[in-house]
Amino acid sequence: MKQKRSQLDVIHDMLASVQRKGGKIKPTQLLSKSNLSYKMMQEYLVILDQRELLEETQEKGKKMFVITEKGCQFLAEYRKLSAFTEAFGL
Repeated sequence: MKQKRSQLDVIHDMLASVQRKGGKIKPTQLLSKSNLSYKMMQEYLVILDQRELLEETQEKGKKMFVITEKGCQFLAEYRKLSAFTEAFGL
């Protein structure tokens, strides 16, 4: 059975989804790429906004989410930590 994702894993998945889409993503795309319910996505968007990792913008009248520089730094550090723990079999 698959383990539940930790908060850090979910945040990574959300930010990585935005980064893979060129740094900005529509809400519905973020929802499906992150594999979250709408309610959970809304809760995590508050966290990401408060920590300045992701920001909401409008583009041609449509809501978009854009990864910030701080969000990109988070992803880089997360990947380093992930590689480190995998190197030790953790």
